[in-house]
Amino acid sequence: MIHAIFFDFNGVIINDEPLHLKAYQETLAAEGITLSEAEYMTMLGMDDVTFVRTAFGRAGKTLKDDDRHRIIAREYELHRKLIEEELPLAPGVVTFIRAAARHYQLGLVSMSSRYGIDYVFERTRLGSAFTVVVSAEDVPGTHKPDPTCYKRALELLNEKRRDERHLPLLPNECLVIEDAPPGIESGRAAGMRTLGVTNTVPEEALREAGADVVTHSLADWTVDAVHHVFD
Repeated sequence: MIHAIFFDFNGVIINDEPLHLKAYQETLAAEGITLSEAEYMTMLGMDDVTFVRTAFGRAGKTLKDDDRHRIIAREYELHRKLIEEELPLAPGVVTFIRAAARHYQLGLVSMSSRYGIDYVFERTRLGSAFTVVVSAEDVPGTHKPDPTCYKRALELLNEKRRDERHLPLLPNECLVIEDAPPGIESGRAAGMRTLGVTNTVPEEALREAGADVVTHSLADWTVDAVHHVFD
């Protein structure tokens, strides 16, 4: 039976992968690097440090630490401008999160920075719905499809449960909601159930990654649906 739901951030809560692509294309172009959409899609699930290193490596360019910090900061700046006027929240996600929080413990597991996550939480007031948050800073040196991020989220959740004198949860009592193959693979490798949302990649890619269930939108999901499908 599912007792906790772990959400990815980019592509699941905020549907902004096209905006990150645009921001990185502009940022990297200033460094003489061309980033295609196809290349970007192969880099889903990476944290920003790994992403920039990979882009420079593919271009055969050397990346200095100072340049890396500057490039990531510039991408943050451009992305923030693109979402300032209106957050591109995924359809139905806010309603689903608020309903799910009344029945399940929720976690956020993302390779995004805590800076970006907190900005969206402040604007949507969703932060209080989540018992635990794992960002790129919490699992340095790893990124999806490595399962470390989801294992860490479960560790943090179980620490809170022990403090509240509740039994710890097992991995198969957790549902992971992801929009890309690396995230699905990460959740599966952690021993968790998986729900893929086709906000970023086609259904076939999520199924090939091993998603237990694939949906076109969380607007189609309710707490009862989670119970009937996964329990």
